[in-house]
Amino acid sequence: MHDDTHERIPGYAGVLATYGTTVVAAGVALLARGDRLPGAYRTSDLVLGALATQKFTRILAKDAVMTPLRAPFTEFEKPLGSGEVDDRPREGPAHAVGELLTCPFCLAPWTATAYVVALALAPRAARAWAAVFSIVGAADALQHVYARVRTD
Repeated sequence: MHDDTHERIPGYAGVLATYGTTVVAAGVALLARGDRLPGAYRTSDLVLGALATQKFTRILAKDAVMTPLRAPFTEFEKPLGSGEVDDRPREGPAHAVGELLTCPFCLAPWTATAYVVALALAPRAARAWAAVFSIVGAADALQHVYARVRTD
């Protein structure tokens, strides 16, 4: 098996540069508005953010309905059930973005960063976003529990 990690370094560097630039731009936006990141976060915001980040990144990376967003960077591999699919990153220049978009773990820092910045810029909207995806995640878990205990 050929290890082409070195060939992928420019793509990975581009993805990292995008993340870094976005974080710096968010910091500049906060400073320009006279805002600051809070010195501490409510436990409820952290729990809500964690639940929402998990569900949101899972939807982005695996949901069949999100396939059109991933398609320029990925290729369909197989259905996974429960409305999810397994895509694989395309080869070539799109590979690094494809890896990011097919990996909920890889998307989590991006999503969590956006949530934390949104808590500073627009806390009510950030909490509403987090509430929606936390509720969806809990509902999905309940659907799986229901499917397992159902006896018809």
